[in-house]
Amino acid sequence: MMDQKKLFKQMLDFNKSAFENSFNAMVMLQEQAERVGSTILDQASWLPEDGRKAVKDWVDAFKKGRQEFKGMIDENYKRVETYFSEGEE
Repeated sequence: MMDQKKLFKQMLDFNKSAFENSFNAMVMLQEQAERVGSTILDQASWLPEDGRKAVKDWVDAFKKGRQEFKGMIDENYKRVETYFSEGEE
């Protein structure tokens, strides 16, 4: 039984590492897209202030959602890690 738990813990660690790497790559791409978009918005003199505010609000909501998603994933990884670490002491 302990071997199974150890195997599942290793699978969990691999999965968590893969998720972290993928998530961080996605964040980097999104931040780069935000910088490019911000530069374009700064140069778009035709866009009214309300339009700029709408885009900023949308970006802020997206970031908040991304952070909440990451927080939920981290919390659930902790729960599963706790389960697999029980009985190892």
